[in-house]
Amino acid sequence: MAELKPGSRLPLLFFGMLSLLGGVMAGLARLGWEVPGPAMQAAGVHGPLMIAAFFGTVISLERAVAAGRNWAYLAPLAAGASGIALLAGTPLLIGQILGCLAALGLIAASAVALNRQVAVFTIILTLAATCWLVGNLLWLATGDISVAVSWWLLFLVLTIAGERLELTRFLPTPPLAQKLFIAIVGVLLVSAIAAVDRLFAGGLIALALWLLRYDIARRNIATEGLTRFIAACLLSGYAWLFAAGLLGLAGAFVPGHEWRDAALHAIGLGFVFSMVFGHAPIIFPAVTRIKIPYHPALYLPLALLHLTLALRVFGGLSAQFALRQQAALLNGLVLVVFIATLVTLVRRNAKRGAR
Repeated sequence: MAELKPGSRLPLLFFGMLSLLGGVMAGLARLGWEVPGPAMQAAGVHGPLMIAAFFGTVISLERAVAAGRNWAYLAPLAAGASGIALLAGTPLLIGQILGCLAALGLIAASAVALNRQVAVFTIILTLAATCWLVGNLLWLATGDISVAVSWWLLFLVLTIAGERLELTRFLPTPPLAQKLFIAIVGVLLVSAIAAVDRLFAGGLIALALWLLRYDIARRNIATEGLTRFIAACLLSGYAWLFAAGLLGLAGAFVPGHEWRDAALHAIGLGFVFSMVFGHAPIIFPAVTRIKIPYHPALYLPLALLHLTLALRVFGGLSAQFALRQQAALLNGLVLVVFIATLVTLVRRNAKRGAR
């Protein structure tokens, strides 16, 4: 069968964007902002909407394109559908089951890459998909989102780390570096299994230091254009991952801790969305065949992301709820600025091509 054409992939991406929009507004509802009804009723599933539905859709879609198998697109379809189900107020079980099916699909698509090339990075990517499934199953079995959070975070963190590990093949990396990476992943997995929050935090710190030391971004920051922008996104994201680990050592990953919001969003916004900002000009064209030309304007949403997140973290650490609340709204607006920037660049490029 011919692979799904780029135009047919856009609805899947659209479903993921709906989860992103709903997830952001659900998060704002948790902080007391007035939002539309569907997002208000979904305030309790802000995490699943952002991690399982939005990122699950995007990552599964990227993996389906890489696998080149039509059946692999069932994973982003199920992930997107889980987000719609959560926003529509259907029985929670429907969204949970769809999320589990999406994770199984991602594992299968990851196995295709693993079968093509058995390497540490393909194993890590498969493990990351498995972490997503474990988190979904725990949520399904217990109904408690907090028990799934560390597994969902590992899904995102290990996916990014595995993809970055792949690129270290182009550097003169010492053999010890890969062994250290494997050991760090082992610590993170053990800490999630044993539910030892401070060990989990220590693993995040170790991973951040490893990435800062061995990632090719250290060299690329001295280049120009898109390559330098991506490097800036990566390095700043690693700094936020390190900061999240430090907060975790202080107990911030414990449910109910007053710094938990700061720690979780240091990872989710600071680390993960920095990666999204950096890789969107590459991943989006690969999935949709729509080119996003580089422009220095891309630095604006990146700078705003870090500034507004810093305000949110400071508000959380200093117990200033009003500042944290205002900064959260600004966090959401930054995502709008980023999307608007991408759309503007695409339209400018299309106009130039039509001349």
